[in-house]
Amino acid sequence: MPSMELLLAFLATTAIFAYIPGPAMLYAAAQTMARGRWSGLMATLGIHLGGYVHVFAAAAGLSVLFHAVPVLYMVVKFAGAAYLVWLGISLFRAKTQGERALPGIQAKSGRRAFFESITVEVLNPKTAIFFVAFLPQFIDASAAFPVWLQFVILGTIVNLMFSSADIACVILAGVLITRLKRSSMAQRAMQRVGGGVLVGLGVHLAFQKS
Repeated sequence: MPSMELLLAFLATTAIFAYIPGPAMLYAAAQTMARGRWSGLMATLGIHLGGYVHVFAAAAGLSVLFHAVPVLYMVVKFAGAAYLVWLGISLFRAKTQGERALPGIQAKSGRRAFFESITVEVLNPKTAIFFVAFLPQFIDASAAFPVWLQFVILGTIVNLMFSSADIACVILAGVLITRLKRSSMAQRAMQRVGGGVLVGLGVHLAFQKS
């Protein structure tokens, strides 16, 4: 593994990246506002598991394809953007959850948020590029561990750090929802805000420069 000095630099840099508000935090917060805290936490879990696809892809060198084949990058990028916009519109048009149906709906929404979030993260080429661009700076080719294993270990640390920030964001959004949940008008407003955030993220991803 890299030296202790390099590892400390890695942890500090990762923490800075993780806790600066970004698309994943906004996505988790949007799911929380639209569907509740449980769905937000399940969305965070989905993002976390989806992140491992990019970790192992980086370890195998597959993410380099996005640099070598720009068309592939664009296809995945627009597919992910379209999926986010579709999710946002679906949330924006969904009916407000009634209190009596809330337990069953929460369970269903949690599962749905979980699987949707895995898809969103897997279809996010920016995550793949991040791992390919960031992790090699902290890889020691002369270390006892092989390079691919260093990728997996460091990538897992990054994924856990980012997920901790997403969970913190969900908790904060959940506090807001708890205070407003007695008002059906507030629930509807939060649902629309959540859907609007997802649409905005999709549009941002589509038009963001590679």
